[in-house]
Amino acid sequence: MWKRPKNAASTTNRRCFSLVHQYIQRFNEVSGSKSAVIRKRSETPGVMITQYVVDVPEGKSTPDFESKPIPVSIKEGQVASFKVVVKGDPKPEVSWRRAKGPVTDINKFQSKYDESTGEHIFEIIKVSGEETDTYKCYAANKYGKAVCTTTLNVIEASKNPSDFRKLLRRTKVVEKAGWENNERFWEAMLNADKKDYERICAEFGVADLSLIRKKLDEKKKERAKNEDGGIPYDGDGTESHSLTRGGRTNNSNIKGLVQKVDEEVKLLLLNTGLNLTDDEASLPSTEFKLSDVDFVVKIQELKALERKDALFACVLTHPLPKITWMSKGVTLEEGEKYSITVSDHKLIHRLLIRDCNLQDKGIYSAVAGIMSCSAWLVVLAERDPASAELKRARKAALASRAPIDLETVAKEQRLKTREEMEKILAAVKAKHREGQVEEGKSISGRDGAVTGAGKNRGAKAGAKIKNSKGNGSETKLNASGRLIGDPKSKKHIRSGQMDFDKVTESSCRDVDATSENHMADCDGIPDSSGTVRRPRRTKKAQRKQRTSVQDPNEVASDDEESDGDEEIDGEEESDGEEEIDGEEESDGDEESDGDESEDSTGQLKRSRRSKRSQQLRKAVNGESTYPEDHSEYDETEDATGTVTRSRRKRQGPLIEDVLIDPGVHFICGLSDVNAIINESAELTCKLSSEDCEGAWFRDGKKISPDDNFSVSKDGTIHKLVIIRCEEEHSGKYRFEADGRKTEAMINVKDPPRFDQEDVIAFTEPVTVNAGHNAIFKLHFVGHEPVKIKWYREEEELLDDNTTMIETSASHSRLLLSRCQRRNTGEIKIKLRNEHGFIEAISQLIVLDKPTPPLGPAEVTESSAVCIELKWRPPKDDGGSPVTNYTIERQQVGRNTWKKMGEIPGVPSYRDTDVDHGRKYCYRVRAVTAEGTSEVMETDDMQAGTLAFPGPPAPPKVVSAYDDCVNVSWTSPNKTGGSRILGYILEKRKKGSNLWAVVNAMDEIIKEKKYAVKDVVAGMEYEFRVTAINLSGIGEFSNPSEFVFARDPKKPPGKVTNLKVTETSYTHLVLTWTKPEDKPEIQDEAKGYFVDIRPAECLEWSRCNATLIITTSFSVKGLKSMNMYWVRVIATNDGGKSAPEELANYVLAMPSPVRPKFTNHKMKSFLVVRAGNSVRITVNFEASPRPHIMWVKDNVPVTKRVTISNSDGSSQLLIPSSERSDSGIYSILVKNLAGQETFSTEVRVTDDPKPPGPVELDENVPGTVTVIWQPSPDEKRDDRLHYTVSKLDSTRRTWTTVAEKLFNNRFTVCNIMHGREYHFRVYAKNDMGVSAPSDSPTCGKEKKKDKFVVSVPARKDCDLRCAPTFIVPLKLHTAPKGYECYMSCAVKGIPKPRITWYRNHISLNTDTNYYISNTCGVCSMSILHVGRKDVGEYTIAAENALGRAECSTVLSVKE
Repeated sequence: MWKRPKNAASTTNRRCFSLVHQYIQRFNEVSGSKSAVIRKRSETPGVMITQYVVDVPEGKSTPDFESKPIPVSIKEGQVASFKVVVKGDPKPEVSWRRAKGPVTDINKFQSKYDESTGEHIFEIIKVSGEETDTYKCYAANKYGKAVCTTTLNVIEASKNPSDFRKLLRRTKVVEKAGWENNERFWEAMLNADKKDYERICAEFGVADLSLIRKKLDEKKKERAKNEDGGIPYDGDGTESHSLTRGGRTNNSNIKGLVQKVDEEVKLLLLNTGLNLTDDEASLPSTEFKLSDVDFVVKIQELKALERKDALFACVLTHPLPKITWMSKGVTLEEGEKYSITVSDHKLIHRLLIRDCNLQDKGIYSAVAGIMSCSAWLVVLAERDPASAELKRARKAALASRAPIDLETVAKEQRLKTREEMEKILAAVKAKHREGQVEEGKSISGRDGAVTGAGKNRGAKAGAKIKNSKGNGSETKLNASGRLIGDPKSKKHIRSGQMDFDKVTESSCRDVDATSENHMADCDGIPDSSGTVRRPRRTKKAQRKQRTSVQDPNEVASDDEESDGDEEIDGEEESDGEEEIDGEEESDGDEESDGDESEDSTGQLKRSRRSKRSQQLRKAVNGESTYPEDHSEYDETEDATGTVTRSRRKRQGPLIEDVLIDPGVHFICGLSDVNAIINESAELTCKLSSEDCEGAWFRDGKKISPDDNFSVSKDGTIHKLVIIRCEEEHSGKYRFEADGRKTEAMINVKDPPRFDQEDVIAFTEPVTVNAGHNAIFKLHFVGHEPVKIKWYREEEELLDDNTTMIETSASHSRLLLSRCQRRNTGEIKIKLRNEHGFIEAISQLIVLDKPTPPLGPAEVTESSAVCIELKWRPPKDDGGSPVTNYTIERQQVGRNTWKKMGEIPGVPSYRDTDVDHGRKYCYRVRAVTAEGTSEVMETDDMQAGTLAFPGPPAPPKVVSAYDDCVNVSWTSPNKTGGSRILGYILEKRKKGSNLWAVVNAMDEIIKEKKYAVKDVVAGMEYEFRVTAINLSGIGEFSNPSEFVFARDPKKPPGKVTNLKVTETSYTHLVLTWTKPEDKPEIQDEAKGYFVDIRPAECLEWSRCNATLIITTSFSVKGLKSMNMYWVRVIATNDGGKSAPEELANYVLAMPSPVRPKFTNHKMKSFLVVRAGNSVRITVNFEASPRPHIMWVKDNVPVTKRVTISNSDGSSQLLIPSSERSDSGIYSILVKNLAGQETFSTEVRVTDDPKPPGPVELDENVPGTVTVIWQPSPDEKRDDRLHYTVSKLDSTRRTWTTVAEKLFNNRFTVCNIMHGREYHFRVYAKNDMGVSAPSDSPTCGKEKKKDKFVVSVPARKDCDLRCAPTFIVPLKLHTAPKGYECYMSCAVKGIPKPRITWYRNHISLNTDTNYYISNTCGVCSMSILHVGRKDVGEYTIAAENALGRAECSTVLSVKE
């Protein structure tokens, strides 16, 4: 019996008053199902298993991989396959995924299963470079899933033999030149896995792999030393990066970004306020050495546990919408493997690497503009001891250093930038108010940045603000509106742009109308003699990059190179800046940081100084940040473009500058041009003056007119035409005029192209006959490789039995074999290469014989002299128009067909050669230029007989009035083979047998409606109609409903007393009272409609399609236990009444019925052999549908037990029973009306095991006590008992001595001295008998002596005795429902009479007890022990000499 747990008091405060309440309480306490997720490693390396449940049932298991997929490296165009073998119970389902895209294309990705080997195969058809990826295999069942990964590497293969020859020549050159100094070879080896070493060496023609491995180890150590030792710099102090390896190198600028990344970086620099010089704007972003974007917080080294996530994060100085993340020279993209996120303020960028494995180990780089930072990701295996702390620390690995609050850092950076901008703006405004800022500064029309009027170098031009002391010190404003003059101040003023519209007094004119090229200069500067000096652009000006977060110890080593100027008309110029307020101009950048000298080669040299500059505070206050020096530089340029400078002093006083006309400038600059190879390309620009000549340059070299280049001038328009573009014509083109210049790119592309004549020929439709072949061929040119695809009706064509595609380097050919009519349609060819795509469309027309004419044929005239019929043309004419029809005729009853000849292509025929009364059948064929169609056969047509039409449908009354009734009807279904000419309508009064024609016979009704006006008000009429065709009048229709000739009625009132009289799960019955008839207010109802709607729906649905006359209705088709609203609407000829609804909703259920069990033959005890199924079915009645709960021994059944419930029954099923399933199973059926329970005891057992060793005890002569060890099953089966058999040496058969023994010993009587006895003990239970356990031999046969007969003297002996009990009754305790067996032994002569009593009541006549008396052994068996059997049992033995009694007590255990 179920016992309350110790903590039951805390679980519930209610007391359980019955067994059912205990069931319910226990069910509520343990019914909550809890699940857990456990991750563990498989015995197969690299496989991770996720277990969904805490305890996996016995015999079941989670999925696992017996063999993993092997990484594959395969050539392009072949079939790649991965194979796995999985295990698990239930059988796992296998699926595949990839990191960079879906695998849903069934033509590309196919999954198979090989039953013979048990392998799951994943094939990729015709692999290409796009399928190079990481693939995951998932095996899942309901207990868990297993995951493993593999990789696919596709080796691109060339189909052009010339490419292979080039590759061979390239391999020889590399081998000849030696691989020791081949940077490309070592870069590939350093970034590759060990398994790819052999392939890379083969590509570069290196044979000695062992030597390569040694060299590779040395280079790896050297790289690690460089990365640990700090940031290497170039010889000029410029930090250089290499994005191809994710770290810093000391021999290259930013490399590895493709052209697309170059354009993105330029766009990001412009959008974030970074100004580019003209030279810098024309260079790819990989050559930039100056950027205002830097990292405040760089990514840091991570250590991640295998199968965990890793997170890199960084903070920028300026907001960027996107940065580039790279690893092993590959740009990382958003996908299943990588998650790239950006904060709202665009300062914090994060990279999340999901499900790390050992292949993810390496260097990761973050690239922002031209700045980058790198860090290592170290992936530790789970068995690695170093991974223990990481396993306890977190799920996603973060930086191993002290945690940094990135949001706080980003917020501080934003505040810092805002404060710096406010300081600069305040300083400039202050100088402006004091009149210190002179003209000559301009605002760029595009960015709003301040630009020097004397020397505009894009982002490098600047303006100076003189202080009030007049000592020549100055504060400079660069193009971004920043103060310059002190390297230290630049550290704090890195970001932001300012609007100086209120500061400057003159603005520069925008010379680039396309906003893609910058002006070179704005103004001229007059010297002391009045000669106008026009500053010129500096050559190869560079500035060193400085980050916003920089070590102060590095400031002293940072310096900038100033721009050189050229001298015009003998005057001297400063370094890209002008003098203000008559003060001498100093080259502040050069004086403060270092001196320059010229070597013998003409190159500029710079000697560095360690002198620190003044603070920004002095610059803001107007103090000089540089020593006063009135020196200048003279700058000249030789033929090689080398800049040479010499320092000298100014002579004479300074002259105040005057703003003059800017001179010749560009009205419209050059624009980038995408040209097609072998075609012309044109560059055009427009100047402000016609008198100015200019020069064209390509990649720095001057262009002279020749056969390829045409240079022309038309007024102010200058034009450069490339007559026939070649690949070498791609590059940067520049036009210079009067010191101004504009630049643009020409990209010569070679997309696929067709010859115009070939396209015209291709677009002509191709017409073929059915069964013939169609050929489409088109020549093309374009850069290889060219991908070619053919389509028919937008569906791609592939090689098969009827389609063959031939492709060469210059043409493609499509062959369609055995064309059918259905192949007619659009044929399209599409070519694509890296430069573009093109397509051409043609039409395929397949000619075939037409389809049969469409029937059925219609008889338009049938008379005694002719038959006229018509039909419809064929559905498909086969591509050719129908020219004729051939007609054949057969007289019904004959077998021959007569050819009637051919008629023109009109689908009708008039046959005048007919006999009156005969029937004919016709066959029609369509004839085109391509052939004759199959036949269309007509029905039998009779000539000269009357085929009357059938009856129309009964007429319907549309409306009725006192003087008119409007009637309508429909055409008859059978027209008699000819058209309907009209109708005749008749009327009849109610009660009369005479029909009167409404319309005159000579005036038939053409339409299918008529207004009958010859009626008497108040009379009731019915109507019928007949149709007339060429044969005559047909059959009349059935009469219509009766209608009164009176004005329309008033609508009826609402029904009353609406109620529900009966309900069930599927229907309900309504009754109501008809509405009252109130003259002039509401008329009598003619019928009723019933509407219904579910409670969750707002729309009513009609239950009856036709009117019901009775005042009750049964609504059927309801859903069980659903709620419905019901209403009734009365109607008559005047309209409908207002609906009458029930006050409450109706629940689709019968009247409540208390649950009761209907099957009275249900078993309360079941014995099942272990391994067989257990099935308990219980039938019941209950309303509403009850709640059903099964429990075993007062505990809810486990999940391995299947419960199936229906409306009137419930079934418990155990598919494969075990001994632990034994117990009492109870069902609780409960609803609103009450509850009922029923219990069945199930005993799961098996054949018992034999008892232990048997021993014999012969203490009493004539008896033997058999003692045996219990069977191992005795503890598990309380119904197990024993049987003892005996074998006498004088007999050959075994006899049963005792049965149903529940103890382990028995005394056998009547043992004869001198005989040998053998005993066997069997164990028995409900399923069967065990094997016997044999005893040792008892007794020994006595040797026979000589038989001597001695006859003693006869003496009478009295053997009578009173009854006595030799073996008394024992106390018995039996389980409820089990069998109880009582036995004892009695002796007495004469044989005593035995009587059994229970509580002093005789049981000898009770059929519930089985009583026997065999040789003095008295026994009684109770088949099913119950509560009623508890009590005192007494046995009485009585004969003539006396009486004896023996008693015992029976207890029943629940």
